[in-house]
Amino acid sequence: MAKTYTTQQGDAWDAIAYQVYGDEKYTGWLMQNNFPQLDTFVFDAGVVLQTPDPPEDHDTTDTPIWRTGT
Repeated sequence: MAKTYTTQQGDAWDAIAYQVYGDEKYTGWLMQNNFPQLDTFVFDAGVVLQTPDPPEDHDTTDTPIWRTGT
């Protein structure tokens, strides 16, 4: 059974990752699993996103640049 998250008005990728996974470092993972929504920065209410468990060895090198502190 697939896990999902239904957005609320104003949700953004990093906030959703934090709410679902407990850490913003999973923003890239969340985005990878919701490719059709990549053009969305701030969500409207009611968008259903896929939220699979991250792999045990999830590497955060795919974290968006605004989250890397570089």
